[in-house]
Amino acid sequence: MAASYQLRCQIFGHEKDVRAVTAAILPESAIVSGSRDITARVWVPIEGENGFQEGHCMSGHSNFVASVCCLPPDDKHPHGLIFTGSNDSTILAFTLDSPQPLYTLEGHSSTVCSLASGKFGTLLSGSWDKTAKVWLSQKCVMTLEGHESAVWAVAIMPEQGTMLTGSADKTIKVWKAGKCVNTIKGHEDCVRGLAVTQGSEFLSCSNDATIRRWLLSGDCLQVYYGHENFVYSIAVLPNGQDFVTSGEDRTVRVWRNGENTQTITHPTLSIWTVCTLVNGDIVSGASDGTIRVFTNDPKRIASTEELKAYDDQIAASQVPQDIKPEQLPGPEALNNPGTKEGQTKMVRNASGKVELYSWDRTVQQWKKVGDVVGSSGGTTATSGKTLFEGKVQNYSPCFLSYRWQSI
Repeated sequence: MAASYQLRCQIFGHEKDVRAVTAAILPESAIVSGSRDITARVWVPIEGENGFQEGHCMSGHSNFVASVCCLPPDDKHPHGLIFTGSNDSTILAFTLDSPQPLYTLEGHSSTVCSLASGKFGTLLSGSWDKTAKVWLSQKCVMTLEGHESAVWAVAIMPEQGTMLTGSADKTIKVWKAGKCVNTIKGHEDCVRGLAVTQGSEFLSCSNDATIRRWLLSGDCLQVYYGHENFVYSIAVLPNGQDFVTSGEDRTVRVWRNGENTQTITHPTLSIWTVCTLVNGDIVSGASDGTIRVFTNDPKRIASTEELKAYDDQIAASQVPQDIKPEQLPGPEALNNPGTKEGQTKMVRNASGKVELYSWDRTVQQWKKVGDVVGSSGGTTATSGKTLFEGKVQNYSPCFLSYRWQSI
């Protein structure tokens, strides 16, 4: 079994939610992030340490950055290009040489929420305007139309000559030469992320709290359950088959051989985005404006003091829930082992406070992951209502159709 991931470092610098992260091509092992603070930044590893420092700050958008993507170096741009998509409907191209954009791509009429790079300088973008666009040499060469709602996710399968789009209309479309050759149905809510694995398979994640593995034919090979709320982002690990996901349940989850093998709890509610680095490390971006890096390499794990401080930070975080404390069990309930990785349990302690625990399968124990507080009510995201195997528990039917527009 692969070693468990532990905290490597927390990166502070963004002033608002981190909405997008991706591995930089250059500098080596660096991270690119985009934020609601209207900036994108490059974070460079600090030599001889586990942390990262800001190496480049890019500005130019008039509203928040929703997506980031890197294009490999070529003769014209020896350090490659960084693209940022924004709520201002534009895409900006940056080099590492200037904080101001090299050029602007215009054509979308709403938020550019997803970007993917392909061969020969190709860029694919998805937008709330219900379309995806293909860009080459600073020009839009194709517009992919057909979705009925926002295009939340895009991906390119270069070996198959195929592009993928995932939408709030619950479908995934397969495109070749600008034409839709297949519409894949199966998810019960918005498709939020896409990731390509080795071979001719790909993965999708959704607001229905599931992840699915697909063939281009539309055959669903597997449905993965584990998240308790919307799943926002998905990224493949370096072996090309295993993957990680993040969502609205405060977690990043590691999936190996079809199972949720590790649940990494965060001290904030929305984990908007996740990516993986070439060295296997996992990077998350969250609603508290923090980027977190996790590693399973003992050489890069944070110090014992830092790990304890992070565990304490999680244990002290507040988790909104609709609860009736008098109906909850006491601490004795923690004597019974969990049944699966990441299972959660609420208990009422001796003073009457309600605490939330999560089952850590690797160490076979319950770990405190927050103090439960009564919600102000109204939404799945804020009240703590959860999903079980893709089904919302006690929710307002109109909520899910609204939620994707509000974030």
